[in-house]
Amino acid sequence: MNANDMLRERLAELAVAFALLTRLPVHRLPLPRATAPSEAVWAYPIVGAVVGAIGGGVYWFTHWLSCPPALAALCALVAVILVTGAMHEDGLADFADGLAGNTKERSLSIMRDHQIGTYGVIALVLSLAIRATAIAIIAGPRAVMAALIAADAASRLSAVLIMAALPPARRDGLSASVGSPTARLAAIALGLTFVTTWLLPFGVALLMILSAVVTAVVLGRVALVRLGGQTGDVLGAASQLCECLTLIVLVIA
Repeated sequence: MNANDMLRERLAELAVAFALLTRLPVHRLPLPRATAPSEAVWAYPIVGAVVGAIGGGVYWFTHWLSCPPALAALCALVAVILVTGAMHEDGLADFADGLAGNTKERSLSIMRDHQIGTYGVIALVLSLAIRATAIAIIAGPRAVMAALIAADAASRLSAVLIMAALPPARRDGLSASVGSPTARLAAIALGLTFVTTWLLPFGVALLMILSAVVTAVVLGRVALVRLGGQTGDVLGAASQLCECLTLIVLVIA
């Protein structure tokens, strides 16, 4: 395989990652289509970094319009939610509701139900509040841009780590259709996540990577015990919780 073929394959995998994790119209680009979605997981942190950059750009623009940090932070979150189609927020809400189930089957049934319950509402409110507050505290446009790029990349890394470590909890669904990535692809995703933190101090970058790993380990353990594996909702919840944790780490640091 020559260099051009390898580049086309990587671009195809990148397009698959964007098509799966965002609502950006990548299908209109003249790119080849990858046949194995699991081969595209290495690019998830890149997708997260782009989503974070879009949110950071909106924050920068609204800050330039003299919006206070709190309002600019909310505008940034709205932009991120529009770009992703709120799929990660939906996963967080479904996973939180599923914790109310007393059996694996009941939990999976609740998570598949499109209605949102009390736990889901509370999880969403807390997630949005933590993210908006952290962004408003960071405040500076450059700092917010760097924070959102790194945090969104790290949040996708946590999902990749769970996918690589746990089997799907059900035979159908989004996660099962994507498949399980290899350890090599997960390692590539980890390396790319570290690259996205280049605007941050080295120690803070390590803490953000550690936050993604901790989120994957803790949430993965809960998913394994309660569900017997991971689902798309588990991965969405991991992304949201990791983003909250990384932003908290940035505020403290």
